[in-house]
Formats: sequence, C-alpha cells, structure tokens
Amino acid sequence: MGYHIAVIPGDGIGPEVINEGLRVLDAVSNIYNVKFDFKIYPYGGSHYLKTGEILPDEALKEMEKMDAIYLGAVGHPEVPPGILEKGLLLKLRFYFDQYVNLRPVTLYPNVETPLKGKGLQDINFYVIRENTEDFYVGLGCRFKSDTHKANLNIERKLYSLRFDVKVLANKSEEFAYQIGVISRKGAERVIRYAFEFCRRKGLKRVTSVDKANVLSEIYGLWRDIFMEVSKDYPEIEAEFTFVDAAAMWFVKNPERFHVVVTPNMFGDILTDLGAIIQGGMGLAPGGNINPDGVSMFEPIHGSAPKYAGKGLANPIAAILAAKLMLEYLGEEEAAKAIDKAVRNVLIEGKVKPRDLGGNSSTSEVGKAIAEKIS
Repeated sequence: MGYHIAVIPGDGIGPEVINEGLRVLDAVSNIYNVKFDFKIYPYGGSHYLKTGEILPDEALKEMEKMDAIYLGAVGHPEVPPGILEKGLLLKLRFYFDQYVNLRPVTLYPNVETPLKGKGLQDINFYVIRENTEDFYVGLGCRFKSDTHKANLNIERKLYSLRFDVKVLANKSEEFAYQIGVISRKGAERVIRYAFEFCRRKGLKRVTSVDKANVLSEIYGLWRDIFMEVSKDYPEIEAEFTFVDAAAMWFVKNPERFHVVVTPNMFGDILTDLGAIIQGGMGLAPGGNINPDGVSMFEPIHGSAPKYAGKGLANPIAAILAAKLMLEYLGEEEAAKAIDKAVRNVLIEGKVKPRDLGGNSSTSEVGKAIAEKIS
C-alpha cells in the first residue's frame, strides 16, 4: 500500500533526526511492502528569516491530500518566541483539528530512569492530551488600566478577588489575563478517544487529570463529561486525580497508570515529566491526531540549535514518531518492527546515542536501527 507523507524537517537538529527516521521508513518499506511518497516542505525558522513566510495556506491545502505529516522540530534563536509556535505548530494543529495529542511514556531496555528502583515493567503508559482547547485558545489580553476604561465592568469581575476596583483606576497599573475554554464537544471526543484507545490496547484503567477543586467551572465540566463517558466502558476502571497529585504519582508510582487523559495545559506539562522518567527527550515521540483527518507525528524535543550539524542528536524519538505514524496508518507489523529494532539496538549497546551515555553519532544510531529491520 502507498502513503503520501508531508515532511517538515524544520530547524536545528530537526533535519538530522528526520533523515534517520526516513532511513528507517525506507528499511520498513523494503521488508513490509509499504510504499511512501514523501514531499519535503521547507517551513521553519530559517525559511521565515529568508522569506518572511511561515506556513502559507496553499501548503495546508496540499497537505489536506496527504495521509500524514512527519515533523522534525521548529525553533530558531533569531526568531522571537511565539511566531513559529503559533504560526506553524498551532496553525497545523488547529487547521487539521488534531484534537488528540498522544504521548507514550515507555522505558526502553538499557536506558536509565531517574526513578530509583523502577524498571521496564513500571514505566509503560500513555498520556492523551486534549490538543485544541483549554488555555491555548488565544483568548487573552495584556493592558494598562487607562486603555480599558470602557471595559471596567469586565476588569472588575476579573480582578475582584485580588484587586480593589480603585487600583484598576490607577493609570500606572498593568494587567494580563488568559481565558481557558473547554467545550462539551471538545472534552467528550478526546475522553472517548482515551477510553477507545484503552480498550484497543487491552488496558484496564483510564485516569482523568484536572484541577476541579480550585478551577471548578472549567474543570468541573471536564470531570462531569469524563464520568458520563466512562459509563459506556464498564469494563475499564475510571479514576480522577488532581494535576499536582498526578505529577507526584508519575514520580512515585508510575506503574499505577495505564491511560491518562488530560486537558491541554496540564498535558503539556505532564508529558515533559513523562519524557524525563522514560530516559529523556531523545526517546519521546508524540502524535497530534485527528482520527478522521490528517495527523502529525514528531519527536517532542526542540530544535536544539547549539547541537545542529554536529551529529550529536539522538534520533530515536523521531524514529519512534515514525512508528506511531505507522500505527495510525494501520501498518501494525511495520510499526512493531521499528519498536523491536530500537529495543535490540539499545539492548546490544554497541551503538548508543550520546544523551544515553554512548558516543555514537545521529547517523550511526539511525543506520543501526535500519539495519536491524533489514
């Protein structure tokens, strides 16, 4: 079967790790008769600095016809924060309505975790993060009080718990607010996806993360919907935990988790914690998924510009992102082959990336994994 894949190598170490992911996909193609048609797109920080272009609508329309998107990393030291994140990453997620962010948290063989006494059997779960709502919808403002006198009633409501109204009339005061939004549709679809995913994987528990004890309006709705959806899956245990407790249990007892479903911001934070307990960002892939549309797969690490072009980056996260992409495309055997090849290379330890204590280059690690498949 053939697949059309949009490839955005991006910035920094992105092109290096994506090259190794493509090498591994080529190996899979040869063995499992899975054909790929890759189209490379130049978008990222370097392209923006040269052209002023971030991500044109024409490219999005082209990508609508693709089966998936494979992304390296985006970020350039000469581009101010927010430009690429909003204009490229978030634009892709919102345009394709990639409402599920899927993050496996898996400890691989011969990889050290900072958690004392924990092994492969303890760190093996999934975090499913709502990817289009919460505090990332862009509803916010930063202002000085004298520029918003017409909105004094709104300001009074926003700050009544912390500021006397008289303070708002002080022209020297500056304020900022950010509004989080959770919709019934947005929460229901990602929570249902989590239960379906748990069932498909043969797992037994879905844990909902929120902060309903303090932010009762926004996360109270999330919790209510979780309870409603859970009734459709009586064979799966459903439990709640607050985000601060979840962070503690990630460290203390990661083995208690099977599938974790979380609103956007909490998931953003917890998945970085998950990456560290599984051995580091170099081992952490992610998927931005629309089950009925175009999905995007990437390593969750950044562009790390200071390491670019030196062959120091660990490509395993990008290779495991390719594995997630194959699972999404329904190519389970090919995906398992990648996972097995990564495990065998790590078990042997002859080729080991630098962030895991070895001295192998980016290309040496990718080549070794591809050869295991071949």
